[in-house]
Amino acid sequence: MIDLLSFIGFTALVAVIAYLATRKTDESTADGFYLGGRSLTAITIAGSLLLTNLSTEQIVGLNGQAFTEGILVMAWETLAAIAMVITALFLLPKYLKKELTTITEFIENRFDQTTKTLITILFLSGYVVVLLPSILYSGSLALSTIFGIPEMLGITKNVALWLTIWSIGIIGMIYAIFGGLKAVAVSDLINAIGLFIGGLMIPFFGLYMIGDSDVLEGIKIIYSSYPEKFDAQGDINSSIPFGTIFTGMMLVQLFYWGTNQAIVQRVFAAKNLKEGQKGLLLAAFVKILGPLIVVLPGIIAFHFFQGNLASPDEAYPALVQKVLPASLVGFFAAVLFGAILSSFNSALNSAATLFGFDLYRQYIKKEATEKQTVKAGKLFGVFLAILGMSIAPFIQYAPDGLFSWLQEANGCYTIPILSIVVIGFSTKKVPAIAAKVGLISGVVLYSISQFVMKPILTENALEQAKLNGISSGAELSVIAAEAYPHFLHVMAILFVINMLLMLIIGKLYPNREAYIVRESGAVDIQKWKYASVVGIAIVVLVVSTYIIFN
Repeated sequence: MIDLLSFIGFTALVAVIAYLATRKTDESTADGFYLGGRSLTAITIAGSLLLTNLSTEQIVGLNGQAFTEGILVMAWETLAAIAMVITALFLLPKYLKKELTTITEFIENRFDQTTKTLITILFLSGYVVVLLPSILYSGSLALSTIFGIPEMLGITKNVALWLTIWSIGIIGMIYAIFGGLKAVAVSDLINAIGLFIGGLMIPFFGLYMIGDSDVLEGIKIIYSSYPEKFDAQGDINSSIPFGTIFTGMMLVQLFYWGTNQAIVQRVFAAKNLKEGQKGLLLAAFVKILGPLIVVLPGIIAFHFFQGNLASPDEAYPALVQKVLPASLVGFFAAVLFGAILSSFNSALNSAATLFGFDLYRQYIKKEATEKQTVKAGKLFGVFLAILGMSIAPFIQYAPDGLFSWLQEANGCYTIPILSIVVIGFSTKKVPAIAAKVGLISGVVLYSISQFVMKPILTENALEQAKLNGISSGAELSVIAAEAYPHFLHVMAILFVINMLLMLIIGKLYPNREAYIVRESGAVDIQKWKYASVVGIAIVVLVVSTYIIFN
């Protein structure tokens, strides 16, 4: 009972603080609802960025992969820091000069309205098919396991999953749709602090238990017992072969931290460029410590549960239930709940922003006032949330685990959008038709590659291997991995193809007039004087981490 009471108490406390901090913000205006009145400071931006990213699809999914593969999956965390440095130093100044509300605003200015609309639709489809369901599924799996909901209510795990997904979704929908970005950002900051503290408690108590009340002894036991789990250099059979960190991995990171509306909306809301850069770089530094929360617990869970879990995705919630004192379970569950709501709310708020500005005001009601646009965005957010809640339970049937499925599915829109943004910033005469061709080719080629060609070629390779008398699971796994390029390599290949295709079209059919960046002058874009030095230090830390674990 105490765990449930502490859960309710901490969750209510965060809601009250968020209300008090935002009650004077005018949520009926676009800037107020979507960008918090452009008033966010570095600390709030950093906390919101971290919690928007670090939700249960990260914590549950990455620890699930670490349970299976070890520390090599830290690439998803540590390399993010480099992408955040690039965004802070190079992309953010360009964004704030134009006082953007959405990434698609830039696409419209650089190319045309139709290109912007296509990308908006692609963003929104990615939210409803991939992002929202993944957040809801991972969150419900975590909370259902931690609180033992199937046993508590006497229902099956599947029914508990559906019940928890819809409960989280409805609460998150109310919070995001009626609170706006500033409410989300303030609650994010509080929950980010709680998640960082609570997240570090899990490996601490796990190692404390393994080492018989001695954390250092626990580290020695884990490291000596499973040295293969501490090799950051993945082989071809792993989910992240070492070579992929130089190809598609960095592209995924740049897309996520530099062009993903749910993320960049936080820095668009900065008071000025200095605060935006400080927030991004502070978040990047903390991100380097991320493996302590999203990787190490998975390895500790392997020590306790190897061979005893139905799915690797159950590793983290099972570890929380085992090692955390009962008096702290409710607090940590509340923090996790906050992380779930953060990512869910962020996606909904961004979706409402995209729909309101890019679709409703331009195609449905062109003369709509800001108040009408915000209202339409809220209603669309409700619709999107319901769709996400309906899709989420079916992720449990993904064959390779939550995080692998999430990253591979993201490729459908990651590469086309990133390539168009890069071309838009780096060229001045590539026409809108090139962007449309790049968008369509990126989606179609990646979909054919991963969901048609890959299954066929992999199946053929496995059948041939079996005909040749190979039956070992390990050998068949290697053959399957070698049958087709890793999806991150495929992303890099298609990114280059997309770029070349658009550049060729631009050479053959260039715009008559060069694109000119028009600065709004409404946001102070004076750079933080230590930004470059701090950025370089963060990159050195990331590289050092790889040297240590290789």
